[in-house]
Amino acid sequence: MLKHRVMPTLLFKEVGLVKGVGYDSWRRVGPAMQTVKVYNMRQVDELIFLDIAATPSGARPDFHQIDELADECFMPMTVGGGVSSVEDIRELLWVGADKVAINTAALEDKDLISKGAEQFGNQCITVSIDFCRHGDGSAEVMTHCGRQQTGLDPVSWAREAEARGAGEILLGSVERDGTMQGYDVEMIRTVSDAVGIPVIASGGAGTFAHMAEALERGGADAVAAASMFHFTELTPKDAKRYLAEHGLQVRL
Repeated sequence: MLKHRVMPTLLFKEVGLVKGVGYDSWRRVGPAMQTVKVYNMRQVDELIFLDIAATPSGARPDFHQIDELADECFMPMTVGGGVSSVEDIRELLWVGADKVAINTAALEDKDLISKGAEQFGNQCITVSIDFCRHGDGSAEVMTHCGRQQTGLDPVSWAREAEARGAGEILLGSVERDGTMQGYDVEMIRTVSDAVGIPVIASGGAGTFAHMAEALERGGADAVAAASMFHFTELTPKDAKRYLAEHGLQVRL
């Protein structure tokens, strides 16, 4: 049985890391390099680094920046933001990313998933699915950092992404993002049951109990968090201790 992962998420915008609520990330939380070095010492399983300004502005990934971060990052790193071609995937992997997350571009060119998986292996391709809930409880996939509606059902899109070669799904709740009120466990469970690849729960973590719930009731393979690690004294190492004490398999 694969062990569950605890994955801090770093959101980069223009000159540094940011965090907010509901994908409106404006609050500065520090420099990227310093944060990577801190997580090196905190027994982090993997790191997620997303440039949230790249896609809305039409920019490509900052390969030089990823090269510098990867030199100091002693844990696997998933990189996303601005990825729109196989060449972008190739260069990110070349400069040190272990996995590449694609979101908007995966919907605009669904062949990008299969081409990336064919050339680099599906273990390198993470499809990021952001979703929001409507008043009637239905869910819809959102793109462009949670700003544009697609009319797509998250479960159907997750199935298609897997069929096209995605190695894992990064599933993020737009409205729960930054609230620290807990994950959307119902959606995590539905998507986890629908696919056979790992699902990373994202959006809403505020306590270790939230993480345990996403793993146990939601069926997630990993949990990602940003605000709880930025704005509280809670650490990934403490999270794993808590999960282990509650019978969940983690790397200690």
